[in-house]
Amino acid sequence: MSKNITPYKDSELGKKEQVAQMFDTISGNYDGLNRVISFGIDIKWRKKVLKLVSDKNPKTVLDIATGTGDLAILMTNTSAEKIIGLDISAGMLAIGRNKIKAKNLSDKIEMILADSENMPFEDNTFDAITVAFGVRNFENLEKGLTEILRVLKPNGIFVVLETSVPDQTPYKQGYTFYSKNILPFIGKLFSKDNSAYQYLSESASVFPYGEALNNILRKIGFIDVKAMPQTFGVATIYSASKNN
Repeated sequence: MSKNITPYKDSELGKKEQVAQMFDTISGNYDGLNRVISFGIDIKWRKKVLKLVSDKNPKTVLDIATGTGDLAILMTNTSAEKIIGLDISAGMLAIGRNKIKAKNLSDKIEMILADSENMPFEDNTFDAITVAFGVRNFENLEKGLTEILRVLKPNGIFVVLETSVPDQTPYKQGYTFYSKNILPFIGKLFSKDNSAYQYLSESASVFPYGEALNNILRKIGFIDVKAMPQTFGVATIYSASKNN
């Protein structure tokens, strides 16, 4: 399981603390590097997440593992009156707050430093919850998903965008080569943290995807669980809801 993969193999810190440290370190390069690594296709995936959420006409949206706030900012195109971006990396949030301020969205988006596995919200708080490329960084996946279910309103929507592994030839072989060789190399060129993009590659390769993640979501208690593979299966969008 992904919980065994950590950014710094010689560190005595837990995964959660290591992930926070890693994202603090790479925060300055993160946005630009993401565009390079995904060839910009991640923007198209995020717009699909936006459509799923927008169709539900939410008033409150929580974006978990919000990073520098790209998806939270995109959620201002929904009917939401309040959007909260949550992350454990102070460095990423600082950049996100600057982006939000520059776009004059500070009255609509609040960025908070908090742990996604122990969130400071009441039960049944949010109409929609999103996570883009963040669930594989949870220290305890099931605990994090259980916490998300707790703060999601009944009939609310939960949408995950996460990396996955293509099943078909030749995409599977191409993805494996790219993730093991090209991605860490690009990361080293752009980032002062040599371990970071090696970790992101390794964690993606072992994270449950497709029906495996669907089954975990159902086990937690989510309903209407769907997986929608994107771009030959290199990423997947998941949607789920909550019973009354």
